[in-house]
Amino acid sequence: MSLPDWLKSYRRDDLAGDLIAGFVVAVMLIPQSLAYALMAGLPAQVGLYASVLPIMAYAAFGSSMSLAVGPVAVLSLMTASALHGLAPPGSAQYLALAAGLAALSGAMLLLFGLLRFGFLAHLLSHPVISGFISGSAVLILLGQLKPLLGLNLQGQGGLGLLLHLAQALPTAHGATALIGLSSLLLLALARRHLAPLLRAFGLPSKPSDLLARLAPMLVVITAILVVRFWSLDGPGGVSVVGPVPAGLPGWPGQWPALAQWSELLLPAALLALVGFVESVSVAQSLALRKQQRIDPDRELLGLGAANLASALSGGYPVTGGFARSVVNDAAGARTPLAGVMAAVLMLVVVLFLTPWFRPLPHAVLAATIMIAVSSLIDVQTLRQAWHYDRADALSLIGTFLGVLLIGVEAGILIGVVLSLGALVWRSTRPHMAVVGRLAGSEHFRNIARHRVETLPGLIALRIDESLFFANASVVEARIESLLQAQPQTRIFLIIGSAINQIDATALAMLTELERSLGQRGILLWLAEIKGPVMDRLRGTGLGERLEGRVFLSTHEAFLAAQERLHARQDAPIGTTGDA
Repeated sequence: MSLPDWLKSYRRDDLAGDLIAGFVVAVMLIPQSLAYALMAGLPAQVGLYASVLPIMAYAAFGSSMSLAVGPVAVLSLMTASALHGLAPPGSAQYLALAAGLAALSGAMLLLFGLLRFGFLAHLLSHPVISGFISGSAVLILLGQLKPLLGLNLQGQGGLGLLLHLAQALPTAHGATALIGLSSLLLLALARRHLAPLLRAFGLPSKPSDLLARLAPMLVVITAILVVRFWSLDGPGGVSVVGPVPAGLPGWPGQWPALAQWSELLLPAALLALVGFVESVSVAQSLALRKQQRIDPDRELLGLGAANLASALSGGYPVTGGFARSVVNDAAGARTPLAGVMAAVLMLVVVLFLTPWFRPLPHAVLAATIMIAVSSLIDVQTLRQAWHYDRADALSLIGTFLGVLLIGVEAGILIGVVLSLGALVWRSTRPHMAVVGRLAGSEHFRNIARHRVETLPGLIALRIDESLFFANASVVEARIESLLQAQPQTRIFLIIGSAINQIDATALAMLTELERSLGQRGILLWLAEIKGPVMDRLRGTGLGERLEGRVFLSTHEAFLAAQERLHARQDAPIGTTGDA
């Protein structure tokens, strides 16, 4: 295998930025990887394993210069949801299922990359993605209340957790709740006020922002010291991570049973799709800032390789994380070498520093997750969609509620169905405008919006949608209503500048329409039909009968109609007013 392009042309000037960014991302990744693994129902060290080889694999195949790959909150939640009920969380079988999920997801991504299916990045609309991520964020926040407060909390899903929350609050563990709420408060204050405070003391803006991003690691270290100093992790004490094995990550030693692979197929496909869409959106937004280019097909290959590497090293599904990627870029990353450096540092942690994490309270990791995912709740997109397009807004709300009330897989499937339903609904109600000519020009506009010239005996209808089975009857009904309103019509002109396709059902409708109009002494004309559409029409009976009645432009058809109608009845040009 040849060296990646970025490595072939690597410049010495980029090394300092990559080294600094790698260190910053590694420090940020340590608490996140531990927390996200626990959220996925896995031992804490699995998050560390998923932060070594996957990063290196992406650097070899991916196209983004700034994307930081590793465990993320949404995929951790989806992993827990997919494996719920298949095996006890944390068991050897559960670890094998998580690795199998990563392997399946990676294989799908690699296959899609080889087939150049990068267009899959556009399969989910922005409102659906927003609703899914916002719903997942709320689920994650609710799920972290148990470790944050030391609750004896039962129930699955958002509704179940909410129903049991009030009953469980009296069972909160005092020391755990104190540590958790203090950590949550400190992280929230650091996110909002630490950077401005550091700037007020004279520190430059960029270092201030980076130090504020590293606050979770400082909180983690403080909590570890507090627990060790006061021995809070004894029997009945604060719940802690416990022993974290040191050593190189490796294959978990077993794969899922044959019957279980089929149960993982749909979750793996959804994980692959969501991870790819989330990763590409982050990579593209960062690339635009630097006038760089992202290749979606190579992103599929990079993420596929990362997930396969995660599976073979005892990890679970990974993708590009938004917050880490932004920090990576802000810290000065120039190439994927920054990610490689972060992976090397994570390997050092895995080999030598894991004993330090034994007294780390689960409450602190819960607070870290809650602060990280709180920014994922996207109210702004809902507000904009509600004012701009109610169908998109309803897709967002449906996806959000589906995630909360039914589950993450069902939620995203609901979102896809609603999004496709909205697309079909719009297509079944195409915009159609009767047009006339702007005086003294060759331009034609909607008679309801502009003062235009019209010809008595001519109806010129512009159809702003492809014609297919779902809207053919609607178009036919509109044409008939126009003819009933103007019984003197002798020429009906369809303007097809926006028609990209005419399917068999629409062709049958037009054929019957042409025959029916002919029986009533009305000619059917076409104008501005696109080449590919016209090529298909020529081989049909309708195309043969329309010979000589298809015009390159609406203006040409208007002049021909004027001449024909004038020859029959000396028809004048009329004028419509503004509506």
